[in-house]
Amino acid sequence: MDTEDTRVLALPRSRTANERLHALIPGGAHTYAKGDDQYPDNLAPVISHGRGAHVWDVDGNRYIEYGSGLRSVSLGHAHPRVIEAVRRELDRGSNFVRPSIVEVEAAERFLATVPTAEMVKFAKNGSDATTAAVRLARAATGRPRVALCADHPFFSVDDWFIGTTPMSAGIPAATNELTVAFPYGDLAATEELLSRYEGEVACLILEPATHAEPPPGYLAGLRELADRHGCVLIFDEMITGFRWSEAGAQGLYGVVPDLSTFGKALGNGFAVSALAGRRDLMELGGLRHSGDRVFLLSTTHGAETHSLAAAMAVQTTYVEEGVTARLHALGERLAAGVRDVAAGLGVGDHLVVRGRASNLVFATLDEHGQPSQRYRTLFLRRLLAGGVLAPSFVVSSALSEADIDHTVDVVAQACAVYRKALDATDPTPWLAGRPVKPVFRRLA
Repeated sequence: MDTEDTRVLALPRSRTANERLHALIPGGAHTYAKGDDQYPDNLAPVISHGRGAHVWDVDGNRYIEYGSGLRSVSLGHAHPRVIEAVRRELDRGSNFVRPSIVEVEAAERFLATVPTAEMVKFAKNGSDATTAAVRLARAATGRPRVALCADHPFFSVDDWFIGTTPMSAGIPAATNELTVAFPYGDLAATEELLSRYEGEVACLILEPATHAEPPPGYLAGLRELADRHGCVLIFDEMITGFRWSEAGAQGLYGVVPDLSTFGKALGNGFAVSALAGRRDLMELGGLRHSGDRVFLLSTTHGAETHSLAAAMAVQTTYVEEGVTARLHALGERLAAGVRDVAAGLGVGDHLVVRGRASNLVFATLDEHGQPSQRYRTLFLRRLLAGGVLAPSFVVSSALSEADIDHTVDVVAQACAVYRKALDATDPTPWLAGRPVKPVFRRLA
């Protein structure tokens, strides 16, 4: 078997730090997708710092990083324009007993960027925003059920969604029964669901696009179905926001939801999310109406001035520097390079790059064409050995063309080993430990 670069693969300080993490923090990380079970055995680097498209681990190794901050750091780490805006506010105080003027400035900026929305409320994470949207839809319609897209991996940490996953321990069955699911791209199946639960479904919630483009007329068809059945259409734009266009997927495809949620790229790593939508719905969570009050969003830190300043700087940077176009150009270069070397080394049907150029992921398939965690482990080991940290191929605008070219060279080395493992019909000799594991699973 080929020898590997022990400079990267030893990671003694990272291994010690991981043990400290597990001793004090359940799961050893604050996000399951960042857990060391997502990386090859004893090869989960613990990060010291990052700048631009690169990060350094506590062992001193430098990596080209993809999927930064679970897609949140789309401009690169410590982006000067964002950091400058944040520092200005830190010197002026970050949280007061009354709203700051920054809150209205941030709202005005957001609604100018996403003109399909009429009001916005900020929070700190995506789960709070999506759950607020669901609560608002239930209050507006008086209906109990939530219909979510079964093909999309994550909506919230709250019970209405987590109860549908293999990690449903601790969630009452009565809660689970109120969430139903529909398949992406299938209007007939969605209409059948709405008819089966006629008058019970408060909302349809989905990501407007993911690894595949919406089928022609699909989003407009969902809009018509929601209107006809009297339910609220919610777009989860946590990922599509900014990466698809500055105004999100709704701005790109021209279909306006009733409510939408944004996060991730909005703060370039700073904690800020947004719930936006129709005035008549959003005002139900306000003070200027005569109906029952809806507890929409009320968070102590939701409007911290420095995070809102970061969001405004991000929006300015995207618009003035054409960031979305750059993300697409970088992603296209990467996808083309990876596909070429994979095909050339005989694994083009096994290492598959999917998704919009600004949001690329990869699948690792076994000799039977089935998704394989073992082949993913083999692939990740070789990437790490080459100084590439890539749980996905989601690009940031801080990447250079040289970074992309180096990544493709490392992928080529990984593909050569992949081919050997396929020929042996057993990747085990190249794993050096347990395979990586899926995030959502019933047992630890």
